[in-house]
Amino acid sequence: MRRFFKVMAGWAAIAAAHAPLSAKTTIIHAGTLIDGRSPSPIKHVSIVINEQRVARVAPDFITEIGADVIDLSSKTVLPGLIDCHVHLTDDDNHWDDPRSTTERPYGERAVVAAAHAKATLESGFTSIRNLGSPTEIDRDLKTVIDRGETPGPRMWVSLQPIGPTGGHSDPANGHGDSNDPDRRFDVADGSDAVRASVRDHMRRGATVIKIMPSGGVGTVGDNPNAQLMTDDEIKAAIDTAHNLGLRVAAHAHGKAAIDAVVRAGVDSVEHGTFSDDETFALMKAHGTFLVPTMLTNYDLLRSVRLNPNRFPPDFAAKIGNVSPINLKMVAAAHKAGVKIAYGTDASGFVGFSDEAQEFALLTAAGLTPMQAIQTATSNAAALIGEKDIGIVAPGAYADIIAVDTDPLVDVRSLEHVSFVMKGGVVVRGLSANRSTLSN
Repeated sequence: MRRFFKVMAGWAAIAAAHAPLSAKTTIIHAGTLIDGRSPSPIKHVSIVINEQRVARVAPDFITEIGADVIDLSSKTVLPGLIDCHVHLTDDDNHWDDPRSTTERPYGERAVVAAAHAKATLESGFTSIRNLGSPTEIDRDLKTVIDRGETPGPRMWVSLQPIGPTGGHSDPANGHGDSNDPDRRFDVADGSDAVRASVRDHMRRGATVIKIMPSGGVGTVGDNPNAQLMTDDEIKAAIDTAHNLGLRVAAHAHGKAAIDAVVRAGVDSVEHGTFSDDETFALMKAHGTFLVPTMLTNYDLLRSVRLNPNRFPPDFAAKIGNVSPINLKMVAAAHKAGVKIAYGTDASGFVGFSDEAQEFALLTAAGLTPMQAIQTATSNAAALIGEKDIGIVAPGAYADIIAVDTDPLVDVRSLEHVSFVMKGGVVVRGLSANRSTLSN
């Protein structure tokens, strides 16, 4: 309870300190602008913001009477970052007791998720896809964030993932039935059941659909290499979602499952571990995004090596097989021309202040720093299907961050964001560098 009140007090302080200016122009003086889509940075520009959106980007440092000026002239300024794969409702307890994912009280999980959302926003990620949550916690968190009642990023939410009995979305794996059937992820067998599940997700407020066509790593008893949804079930899920205007993310490690979802028109492959050159050619031909989520795998491998008794043997063996090939897989995908969007699989194990560590892994896989940045800006926005995020340009949301050093020289500077603005409201840093020109 003490933690709850500390969290609430922190939110209240942020709201008071960074209340939005009413119908007022704000101008950011950016020393260097990486706008999220241009191939090169731009020096010495002014970003003019009216309420929530960018009105224009002007050369040099300009002022306007009555406008607030935020001086970031010594900083590198970028669009707010986008993480396309997180689990705000999870925390590190999952690895000690897998049942905690589905059986922890909802009130606790909601408070934890809100704290994770706040940490995510303050670390520079102003938009996320939450790809898996017990019941509708992620939907409800999105609602209160959108209302301005608690701080957090823009959210696209999947609710529960959809998959077959015995698959990665079946929490009964390895430890019997869940005590409360309402806490299970959405287990659906057969094309008709899958279609009904997708429609039900849309009705309950999902803004993206996640399916589980392969086994997973962080569960017991399912094989990551195995295709566990049939081709017909996969097609039913994707066609139904697309007919409803929803995009589809597919958790897929094994080649058979990846190839099946790509042929069926999936929007993104999450993980993609055992892809090969044939798979990459297929993904490129279909315009499918890869969301590689390397960070979680490397952190889990390190933890297994440091504390092997903490994890079930089946899980430890799976993470030992998956993690070492991640970097080579992403390097091969990039070389083949596959579109990559940023995603960490942050779930409490990877801290929600540590999501920017994936950038260093992307550059280790052969992406340039600019290419790595664009996976978390314009590429991620294209995957989500939202034209007003991931760029600094007229009409876009004023979701803007800044770092003290040049991320094109050292991409790890993105791990130390010094300024965050979401929708024209400063949520972190540099309030003292704000001035107003009067007439």
